[in-house]
Amino acid sequence: MGWPIAEVARMSGVTARTLRHYDEVGLLPPAWIGTNGHRHYEERQLLKLQQILVLRELGVGLPEIGRILAEQVDELEALRGHHGRLLAERDRLDALAETVSRTITDLEQSRKDGRPMTSINRPENLFEGVRPAAYEESLRDFPELAEDNRRRTAAMSEAEIDAGHRRRTAQMIRMAEFMVAGLSADADQVQAEVDAQYQALAELRAVSAEEFRAIGRSCVDNEPWCAAYEAIAPGLAAYQRDAIEAYATARLS
Repeated sequence: MGWPIAEVARMSGVTARTLRHYDEVGLLPPAWIGTNGHRHYEERQLLKLQQILVLRELGVGLPEIGRILAEQVDELEALRGHHGRLLAERDRLDALAETVSRTITDLEQSRKDGRPMTSINRPENLFEGVRPAAYEESLRDFPELAEDNRRRTAAMSEAEIDAGHRRRTAQMIRMAEFMVAGLSADADQVQAEVDAQYQALAELRAVSAEEFRAIGRSCVDNEPWCAAYEAIAPGLAAYQRDAIEAYATARLS
């Protein structure tokens, strides 16, 4: 039995564009290509796609996934290995949830008392369970941009990568504070924050208005990405999307 690319995209939650990219880089060739040029996949390709997506969830880059798939012999053993890594990731997410919960409590208390956050005395407390690879994962629906990001981070030290991730986490927290304060998505302070985000992407390569809008929509449509925003503050994913839309309309169109 075979499934066309549109059906595989629907079932897996990845875009047809991403599936075509996986084919182009030799990661996931289809079982066959029809006379109309459409790709079709069988059970073996679906199993391989599952492995690819599991490894992507674990923060593994496409080149490394290609090496893993090329070296593995037994699919069952590979799945056992992935299962073990997923259990470890579950523990990391539990730690991250605890970190966010602690920060919420600390923020509420500090605003009530009019004093700085207690956790700022040990700022590393803000980042327990946070994984630098999460930013790369957020770009998975934009393969070219994600690949540019991987090439850049490959030349960076662990300290530089961690510092960059902390800056992005701090940006998300500032956006949440703007939202809670009642600022509209097109307010000057919000747009200044979005401009910093856009400039960071532009350092990788030119990003068009439509591509930036698509990234904004993914804040809501990409489930893992949306969950990351919502873990900080309910409604933050849509707020970020709307802020990007306002920025693209005012400055990029």
